[in-house]
Order: sequence, then structure tokens, then C-alpha cells
Amino acid sequence: MQKADDKSFVPIHALETSACDESPGTVPKQNLPLVRREFLKGSGLLMGTLALGSVLASLAPSTAWALELKTLSSEEGQVLMAMGRVLYPHKKLPDAVYALLAKDLDAKAAADPASAKILRAGIAQLKEQGFVRGNAGQRLGIVKAIEGEPFFNLVRGQCITSLYDNDMAFAVFGYPGSAWEKGGYITRGFQDLKWLPAPPLEASPPPYFG
Repeated sequence: MQKADDKSFVPIHALETSACDESPGTVPKQNLPLVRREFLKGSGLLMGTLALGSVLASLAPSTAWALELKTLSSEEGQVLMAMGRVLYPHKKLPDAVYALLAKDLDAKAAADPASAKILRAGIAQLKEQGFVRGNAGQRLGIVKAIEGEPFFNLVRGQCITSLYDNDMAFAVFGYPGSAWEKGGYITRGFQDLKWLPAPPLEASPPPYFG
């Protein structure tokens, strides 16, 4: 993962009524970030553990993770994580992945006062409308009511890269990730057609490696 390291009011869980129930793929063991508990100095700290028996728990050296927020509070980070689950619900993605959304939005807030203002105002609005204590249906209704507003657009836009462009999501969904820096796919078993008879050599010569 290219995003670095990485909870403290009401625990926020996956929204069961709308969560996508994907079957995980199989990937090699990886050195996953966000798996070691660290006591960091910052405005907020998101912390948690990976579920025992999950795909990520089997890949990570530890089930504990921690993520530092520079500008936003732990509570604000939790609200953003919960909103991310409403927008892009995946039962098999742990909180550690949704914490990346909070971290990336926190980085935007630290770098841009305008973004910080939008985020804090939007989070306050969600809290005023009962988002934190709401059930799955209530949370969905609250988020849908602000669709198209700057806060909604900012969070939704960040979800695309924060939730899906990281090694933890790759492991859950069974995507091996970028291969060019690892020598390409051809040396990693992706040229094996085990479900078909082996072709004659003249029809499938050895790959050219230069």
C-alpha cells in the first residue's frame, strides 16, 4: 500500500442491510501496513483489530492496527469511516480499510483550510441529524439527503482511491495488484492455463525476457 500507517466513541460496524457480500480471492502473503499498534502524536487516533479468521488476519503479522490523524479528531474520523461504509458498503472490508479514507481526508484537511472547513461542517451536520446513533436505514437516508453537496462530493470522491487502491482491499478481493515493479505477471504464475490442455511448443513458445 502506498498510504502509510494507520477508533474512540461509539463503535461503528458494517451496515449489514446493505453491505456487499463478496467472496475473497487468494493472494500471496504480503507485508500489510496498518497492522501494528503504535501510540502516535496527533489530533486523533483510530485504532482497532482485524477479525480472527479473516483474510487479512491470515496475511498480517498482527491483528492490531492504529492510524494517526493530524487534524481531525478521533470522533470525526469515526464519522467519516461510517459514512464511507454507507457510500461503499463491503462486509468483508475491515475498519482498517475504511480508516484509510479518514486518514486521506484528514491529510486534505491539514493541507487545505477550505477542505477542513467543509469536512468539519459536514461531520457536524451528520451528527446533528443523528447519524452516529442511527441504524443502517437511517444513516443511508441521512447521507442520501446531502447527495450533491460539497461535503458529500469530497468524501465520495476520496472513497474511490482510499478504499480500493491499497493492499488490504487487494487481498480481500483477490486482486494481486500492480505487477510491473515485480517483474510482470508472466513470472508470477499468471501464464499457467491449468484448466486447459498444454498446447504444443510451437503454438506457445517460451516467453521472451530480453
